[in-house]
Amino acid sequence: MSLKAFNLVPAVEREMLMGDKARINVECIECCGKNLYIGTNDCFVYHFLLEEKISAGKITFAATKQLHKYLGFKKAVSELKAASALNRLLVLCDNTITLVNMMNLEPIPTGARIKGAVTFTLNENPMSGDPFCIEVCIISVKRRTIQMFMVYEDRVQIVKEVSTPEQPCAVAVDGHYLCLALTTQYIILNYNTGISQDLFPYCSDEKRPIVKRIGRQEFLLAGPGGLGMFATVDGISQRAPVHWSENVIGAALCFPYVVALDDEFITVHSMLDQQLKQTLPFKEGHILQDFEGKVIVATNKGVYILVPLPLERQIQDLLTSHRVEEALVLAKAARRNIPKEKFQVMYKRILQQAGFIHFAQLQFLEAKELFRSGQLDVRELISLYPFLLPASSSFIRSHPPLHEYADLNQLTQGDREKMTKCKQFLMSYLNEVRSTEVANGYKEDIDTALLKLYAEANHESLLDLLVSENFCLLTDSAAWLEKHKKYFALGLLYHYNGQDAAALQLWVKIVNGDIHDSTRSDLYEYLVDFLTFCSDQKLVWKYAEWVLQKSEEVGVQIFTKRPLEDQVSFNPDNVMDCLNKYPKSLVKYLEYLVLDRKIEKEKYHTHLAVLYLEAVLQLKSVTTDNCAEFTETQTKLHTLLQKSDFYRVHFILDKIKGTDLHMERAILYGKLEEHDKALHILVHELKDFSAAEDYCIWSSESKDLPYRQRLFHMLLLVYLNPASSDCELVMAAVDLLNNHAAEFDAARVLQLVPDSWSVQLLSPFLTGAMRESIHAKRMTQITLGLAKAENLIYKHDKVKLKGSPVILSDKKLCQVCQSPFCEPAFVRYPNGGMVHTHCAAKRLMNPNMTHHSQT
Repeated sequence: MSLKAFNLVPAVEREMLMGDKARINVECIECCGKNLYIGTNDCFVYHFLLEEKISAGKITFAATKQLHKYLGFKKAVSELKAASALNRLLVLCDNTITLVNMMNLEPIPTGARIKGAVTFTLNENPMSGDPFCIEVCIISVKRRTIQMFMVYEDRVQIVKEVSTPEQPCAVAVDGHYLCLALTTQYIILNYNTGISQDLFPYCSDEKRPIVKRIGRQEFLLAGPGGLGMFATVDGISQRAPVHWSENVIGAALCFPYVVALDDEFITVHSMLDQQLKQTLPFKEGHILQDFEGKVIVATNKGVYILVPLPLERQIQDLLTSHRVEEALVLAKAARRNIPKEKFQVMYKRILQQAGFIHFAQLQFLEAKELFRSGQLDVRELISLYPFLLPASSSFIRSHPPLHEYADLNQLTQGDREKMTKCKQFLMSYLNEVRSTEVANGYKEDIDTALLKLYAEANHESLLDLLVSENFCLLTDSAAWLEKHKKYFALGLLYHYNGQDAAALQLWVKIVNGDIHDSTRSDLYEYLVDFLTFCSDQKLVWKYAEWVLQKSEEVGVQIFTKRPLEDQVSFNPDNVMDCLNKYPKSLVKYLEYLVLDRKIEKEKYHTHLAVLYLEAVLQLKSVTTDNCAEFTETQTKLHTLLQKSDFYRVHFILDKIKGTDLHMERAILYGKLEEHDKALHILVHELKDFSAAEDYCIWSSESKDLPYRQRLFHMLLLVYLNPASSDCELVMAAVDLLNNHAAEFDAARVLQLVPDSWSVQLLSPFLTGAMRESIHAKRMTQITLGLAKAENLIYKHDKVKLKGSPVILSDKKLCQVCQSPFCEPAFVRYPNGGMVHTHCAAKRLMNPNMTHHSQT
């Protein structure tokens, strides 16, 4: 694919060079700064001064002839090389290199010259380190010989002569390394060590060899098959070859391009991707050289300059052609030619432009990566989407623009599928960057745009955005959500912005069916939960009646599930006044106060017991069979009566009188410590022996063993009452003894049971009693043994402390007051320290002291 990288501009016209002399031909050229030297076939050297001019953005050159000089030979000038540090021009003519002055072209007075040279080149990476000399490498007229010279301002000195395997045809030098085109192959030769490295074969008879140094320790060679081959001094290639013409005559380097000349064209290849970038028609050319970044090409009659277009323009041309990869490769290569700060600005912009090109082609992964790398102001992307940026946004698009599109409609040409994909990409991209540094400074624009996209697409992430930290602008976002009928989300937006009243008003309308929004099917439960954690008392009381009317069981949660620290602001009496019209809610709230918060207030416990009792009586009157609700309520009543110690027992007992709630009466009698009445009801009225045993257990909870034994003995006496000869009671007594042997005093039981009972009948009881007695005895023995061991340890410690003498004299000082002891009474600490008794007393009174003393 073509790219305009160079313009071909005339430098020296035919008339300026030869005038009326038709037979004069250009043989060689040299350029040093503004100085252009031309060697001709009639042994003249011409000196021109090149002036660069810029007109209407185009570069032209004006050449001014300074002088010309005849060298005195009858042969053509073969080569010219300038040495600006020495103010010398090296001229090869008739196998002789002559040193002339660069300005007046006069030979130096000493007449120093190098004879016997077929061709020569300069070492651009000299090893001498002397700034006032140059190193010259020649191919000698002697067969298979290379010579190295040091050339000074007025003299020359040969320093090395090297033999080659074959006759050399062309040479380039870098440091100690020679790159040679021999008769049949290219080689690398280290003239200092004599070590050579074969590169690849070629035939000098079929084509003209090209050997050109293009950088430090790297050369460009004309290889077989029309390839321009790169080779380092190590004999390897670090770049892929360029595919140029089979008939290439010359090559030059103007980074990042390799320029080649053949019979008809000048071709430009990239060193970065090896692609052909430009082809310029150019006939009769026979010279192509580069001089300090300036590429000059010549025919026999004229000289031209290849002027490179600015890399920025080339890159923009590639981007305009949507050749993104080539543009990025060229942009990276431009780093070496552009100041760092300028390059960074340029490169970021190029990445952003490339990102928009990929975006327009729906290549979103590539676009995202380029946007990130180029640190794109994400509002550039948002602005493509109509109405997404807030009305208050001050954003103005970059100028010059990063792309050619007015908006998404133009980019997609109205294609809805493409538009949907673009919106999905923006949703994903904004979600990723909103929490990164990319969003700094304009988070409001990003979050507002993201909210609009989510709402329009009915995306599930809309709610996640609104319930987390966000910077959505209220005015823009509210209008957009209302437009798309996202009322629940609008309520979340109001809530996030501290407008809970507006949020609740909106949600209530949804639940009542005044407006439609199917986002949450459980919106009523959500609203109750919202009120539960709402700290605004006025709002809670405002909507309390409404939630209770919808559902007593669920609505009461605004009081029962409220955080404990927030309960202080809601007086239970006020809440109960509100709940009086809602009996189910009232029961739930009292259960919360009594059972969950464990508030020990008589009125709450009594009120709850009364409500349970009324519910039991009401259910009992309307149901004949045992229903689940009745059983559950009765169980709750039993549990409350048994566990609570704060209700008015007599009050509840009066309410029960005249009913058949025998179990409840028994429990209440138990609370009054009237156990005989309770047991009488359980045994004789209910005949529920299991309940009687349970009664003894729960009534004696948290009481001592004698108390529990007393209850069980009372129950046993009820069973063994001589006035009753019920066989069922006898069996109940036997079961009681056998199942609860540990709860009885065996000696007393044996005095109570009838003599007619056999040992076998009571064997479980007797076995259990014996086991309990033996266990108690053994546990007592263990306790006694442990106590004796502990006492023995203390005695041992006391003996150890008495084993070493304590010496007290008037020279000993109290560790507390630092005064001497005046009397024999003292306190000695385990660490050996001694103090006065009164000082020790003070230390013991001090809570910060941890010493344990012994007197």
